[in-house]
Amino acid sequence: MLVIALSALPMSDCKAQKTTPQACEQTIITPTTGRYLWLPIQESAPEGKVLVIAGAKVLTEQNVRMARESVDYFVPLDLKPYQGKGVFKVCVQNVPAASICFSKVVQNDNVDYALKEEKFRPAYHHAPKRGWMNDPNGMFYKDGTWHLFYQYNPYGSMWGNMHWGHATSTDLVHWQQNEVALEPDAWGTMFSGSGVVDHQGDAGFGKGAIIAMYTASRPTPFGGDVQAQCLAFSTDGGQSFAKYEGNPVLTAEEKDFRDPKAFWNPEIQKWNLVLAVGQEMRFYSSSNLKDWTYESSFGSGYGCHDGVWECPDLMKLQVRGTDKQKWMLICNINPGGPFGGSATQYFIGEFDGHRFTCEHQDTRWMDYGKDHYATVTFDNAPDGRHIALAWMSNWQYANQVPTMQFRSANSVPRDLDLFDYEGQTYCGVTPSKEMASARVKGNGKLSEACEVVIDLKGTATITLSNTKGEQVVMNYDAKKKQFSMDRTKSGLTDFSDAFPVVTTAPVYGKMKQLRLFIDHCSIEAIDAEGRMAMTNLVFPNEPYSSIKVQGGKATIYNIK
Repeated sequence: MLVIALSALPMSDCKAQKTTPQACEQTIITPTTGRYLWLPIQESAPEGKVLVIAGAKVLTEQNVRMARESVDYFVPLDLKPYQGKGVFKVCVQNVPAASICFSKVVQNDNVDYALKEEKFRPAYHHAPKRGWMNDPNGMFYKDGTWHLFYQYNPYGSMWGNMHWGHATSTDLVHWQQNEVALEPDAWGTMFSGSGVVDHQGDAGFGKGAIIAMYTASRPTPFGGDVQAQCLAFSTDGGQSFAKYEGNPVLTAEEKDFRDPKAFWNPEIQKWNLVLAVGQEMRFYSSSNLKDWTYESSFGSGYGCHDGVWECPDLMKLQVRGTDKQKWMLICNINPGGPFGGSATQYFIGEFDGHRFTCEHQDTRWMDYGKDHYATVTFDNAPDGRHIALAWMSNWQYANQVPTMQFRSANSVPRDLDLFDYEGQTYCGVTPSKEMASARVKGNGKLSEACEVVIDLKGTATITLSNTKGEQVVMNYDAKKKQFSMDRTKSGLTDFSDAFPVVTTAPVYGKMKQLRLFIDHCSIEAIDAEGRMAMTNLVFPNEPYSSIKVQGGKATIYNIK
């Protein structure tokens, strides 16, 4: 049985401190047996503080929307790190003593306690069981396993308490959720970054060690955040990480100074680093992943500058059908997307290990949907592949989408390359081959988790609909070389004025085949030849059960 005790400052002290009585209250929970302390959450409640304290030391401190009047769902406070290390207690602050959460809190060993089934949970896109997820980060491949890390709030389905979540896969389709990889520390919460396989042991942690480079972000008493770049390392293939004692390894005065993408550059026999700083990208070099030399900056006069630049990536890619290779810089931006909010832009050019030179000045988007952001690639992918994942949401409404116990999923994996069209070079985006291997034979009818392959004869209209009259209409105009998707009548749309929209994309050439990846809350439309991609969330009240194609023929595959 849990022991719960309340303590509070006298009312006079609260008034003297110019705060509300509930802000003076704290409730002490003394855990007994069981790995998980299940915290009841009410999303409409203001945030309180949950601390684990041993003696006079705070072991962890999280912002949690503890349930006041009703319980929406439960999240686990994992007590394993503190058990067997002496007496510790859980302290809940700034939550009224009469709140319902204190009569509902439970402790047990059941990792799936009170886990609800949700109709919008994706069937074949990665999503956490519980909690909030945004940017994919730290991704790498090693010894037959793909490692995906991601921005994660284990204590609620809204942004906050940034950790690195961790999932693994052997086929890029089936994902296993692992324990949290990185937790907030004295330097701050765990913002985005990258992971690399240090084959030669340059960082000093052994050959083949995994080095995670991330931004630690800590709020200041004067407003804003202090952001610094830090390292963590793994000697067990990425299953667990230790923080580098010499952190931070890179600091700056700028407010927006984050999202380090490190990679080995064989052309200069050094490590390179791309870092997002305000509305520019900065490039660094290093021999040991710890000591970084500033090389140059890129951004002024190129691309879209309507928002903050974030989550960079830089890679050398083959141009299809040629012996040419060029460099591509990925720059995610928020806001400034082609239809509002966050999106992924890219730049084609040359990089000599010191300076990036762009060959065009127009803005180019990797995906023309509303829900494709924070796109980055896996390090050390086999066969020279560059495989990207994106976060399927948009900062305009990410906290408001109609899911509750979890929020957000990743896109299907996509291979990146380059292609030439009318004298210009563009980014090619093709569904990774692993998605085709996930197909299973169906009954030829539309299902809520499937891939639809449409062979096009020219201009075409594709309509997905259900018995409630909800629909998504897609049009391909062969003459205008344009593709559009209308989700204004797709189902639930009233949670945000920015959600009901028609998105439109250019198609560079003639589109012969369209691949649609349909899941419980998303549609990804991708040209089979990789010259157009569009990702949009949808929240139908019941699954789309009908597909009509004018100007083409559809083949439906279930995905398992």
